[in-house]
Amino acid sequence: MSEKTDEMKKLAAIAADMTLPVDLRTRAIEQLGNISTHEALLALLELAANEKLPVKERDLALKKAREVIKRSSPQ
Repeated sequence: MSEKTDEMKKLAAIAADMTLPVDLRTRAIEQLGNISTHEALLALLELAANEKLPVKERDLALKKAREVIKRSSPQ
């Protein structure tokens, strides 16, 4: 379980690192969305609230957060 937490922390750090290329940050956001845990949802929401990130990346993080919520919600 701690492996997944470490992976999420690394992905969140990559997604927020403005020195890295856009495509790498975008892939990190997408991977966080694929994890679909509560912790990943919180990381995505934190990225969406990060005013230092470009709007496009913040929107992607919010979109992925919505997808995580939909997958975890009972029908």
